[in-house]
Amino acid sequence: MKMWSLQNQLFALCIALSCVRSAAEEIHVFGYEGKEVHVPCPYPEGYESYEKYLCRNDCSYDDVLITTTERKKNKYSINDVDVKRVFTATISDLSFMDAGKYWCGVSRNGKDIYTEVQLEVRQDRCCDQSTKVQSYETSSVSISCPYEPEYQNNLKYICRGNQPSACQQQAVVTSDNNRNGRFRLNDEKTLRKFTVTITGLTRKDSGLYLCGIHRNTGLDVFSAAELEVKEWCCVQTKKMSGTVGRPLTMQCPYPPQHRNNRKFLCKGDHRNSCANVATHQSRFSLQDDVSSSSFLVIITELKAGDAATYWCGSDSQWSPGNYIEIQLSVVFPRQTSTVISNSTVISTRPVISNSTVVEPVGSQSTNISGKHFKDAALFYPVVFVVPAVLIILIFLLVIVICYKYKSYKGQGAGVNMNRNQTKSADREEVISADVRILNSKALLVETRDCNVQYSPHYKRVGLSDDFTICGAGYVKFVFWVSLTEHQSNPVNHKCA
Repeated sequence: MKMWSLQNQLFALCIALSCVRSAAEEIHVFGYEGKEVHVPCPYPEGYESYEKYLCRNDCSYDDVLITTTERKKNKYSINDVDVKRVFTATISDLSFMDAGKYWCGVSRNGKDIYTEVQLEVRQDRCCDQSTKVQSYETSSVSISCPYEPEYQNNLKYICRGNQPSACQQQAVVTSDNNRNGRFRLNDEKTLRKFTVTITGLTRKDSGLYLCGIHRNTGLDVFSAAELEVKEWCCVQTKKMSGTVGRPLTMQCPYPPQHRNNRKFLCKGDHRNSCANVATHQSRFSLQDDVSSSSFLVIITELKAGDAATYWCGSDSQWSPGNYIEIQLSVVFPRQTSTVISNSTVISTRPVISNSTVVEPVGSQSTNISGKHFKDAALFYPVVFVVPAVLIILIFLLVIVICYKYKSYKGQGAGVNMNRNQTKSADREEVISADVRILNSKALLVETRDCNVQYSPHYKRVGLSDDFTICGAGYVKFVFWVSLTEHQSNPVNHKCA
């Protein structure tokens, strides 16, 4: 019994000596909950073929977790790279109960070789506090990441999400590769911060970002930033109108803090693709009015092609409230004519007012909005006059057709009547005709079908009391003739 107690004391002394020996070689490793950690265990030369193991507590037989003979056991695995004289033990699915002291051991005759390992387990999330950053769609944003002076030359990076264990592997941009698509990293070492700029923002860019600084030992250092990308709304819009050939002035207010900012005016349907038009040699000029916190845009001579959408502002980041959308339409000057007679036009000249129109005008001018021309003064006559003329023409055509049709029926009736007269010599006919008195012995009868000049041989012509003097020796009346009493072959008998 006393002998066993002596052996235990000797073993405890060996462990104590090993601990003292390993204190200078203590290894610190860190891991995240739910992830895995790799424990590197170096050993001296000459022990490449010896068995290695990882143990906890006093390293008794039950405390051994994994050996190079087993290679894998439960959540533990081991790999010996003898050319480097380092074996690595891996612990997967970490929990907070795995934190604490471990031993890297090399089996040999007599006292084994031990190296102490301290494992720290942390939650795989960051951080308790985060910086709030806001911006708007299609614009850009900068995320600032401060760091301590001792990390000035360390690797910096940024990733999306809230998982420090995978942040470096999933980094969107690093200080070694400072440009990646829409992301750019700028390390300002004198200010002890690095800035990440994201351009062309979309709503999908919203979320948590981790600024990471890689450390050669221990866990990396992180800070968090929460980005919110908002949808564009509530942009102030103005509608203006000007006259071709006349000057136009547009007013663009700006915040007082933008007094020293560069002012701009660009033209285009979308603000992110508009072109600057206020250059030194253009018809557009800018005049800053500091007292009213606004600047004026003056167009010296308005043209039809100036009808478009404009954007003016004082903030290159396109922050809401710092720019204005202007929808400009253009009208032609009103046209007037000088008339001498009922149909003769002498001259035509434009009438141009002395003031610039800044509101939509009426229907007396041609309005141009973008590429569309609308002239109400020409449009309404076309719409209302042309249909009226067409209706009148159709009505007159109907009257002519009816008149022709009645005339045709009348002619047919006259022919039938003449045929009946030939068959019955004793019949009398009432004729409506024009009669011209040639002389005291002859007269000329003009009907629709025939022109008959009667000689003095006509015996019997009965005249009605209702007749009319038509002028130039013509008498229009109703008369009747006995066909049996006049010459059978009258003079100048002409039938149509």
